[in-house]
Amino acid sequence: MKTIIANWKMQLSLKESLELAKQAAKKIKGKNKVVLCPDFLALPFVGPILKGTGLDLGAQNSAMVSRGAYTGEVSPLNLKALGVKYVILGHSERREHLHENSNIINLKIKAALENGLIPVLCVGEKLEIRKNGETEEYLDLEIRHALKGVKIKKATDLIIAYEPIWAISTNKKARPMSAAEAESIHQFIAAKAVKILKQPVAVLYGGSVNAANAGEYLSQKNITGLLVGGASLKIKDFSYICSL
Repeated sequence: MKTIIANWKMQLSLKESLELAKQAAKKIKGKNKVVLCPDFLALPFVGPILKGTGLDLGAQNSAMVSRGAYTGEVSPLNLKALGVKYVILGHSERREHLHENSNIINLKIKAALENGLIPVLCVGEKLEIRKNGETEEYLDLEIRHALKGVKIKKATDLIIAYEPIWAISTNKKARPMSAAEAESIHQFIAAKAVKILKQPVAVLYGGSVNAANAGEYLSQKNITGLLVGGASLKIKDFSYICSL
């Protein structure tokens, strides 16, 4: 079984989110673990739609603490109460646009785990790092800093998603990474994670994933699932990806 996570980002209105969730609940019957991550306002409405369908609810972010004077933040405690199971943390768009650093991401991971959520840690390099041949060195630092002091009880408590920034579909110059290269990097990430966490956690691939190339990624041994952006907004494409 693979894990397929849909990141809807801030692309849909509330009405559109509910309609897409209803379509997903009706059409996605695949063998894989499927997680839908709508925006915060849609969570309390999408949750009931997914109940009993086998699809899980995920959030796109959560706070560094459970409670406190953190205006505008969303507590992992409250997300858990809504039925959220997974939470995406450290996405490159939050790192770039909202200036999240590894220390903040590390605290968010710990807070999520303390509240029974499964963090989906996103890591990935920019094009210049790739061109300089420094991908593995960069990923090693990202992973070690984000997971510093993090402890999990079992392998399914945490997921890592590798999203090379240069390949994310919202980047105008984006192009998918080859499945063979992605497999090699996933093997590297998996080995690093085991050393830190003492558990063989799942490593997903994200970055211009679509219905045409998803099968190639999922056929790789070390790619244990996908984090899907744009293609998750098209129910025909996403339901096909989930069936692979």
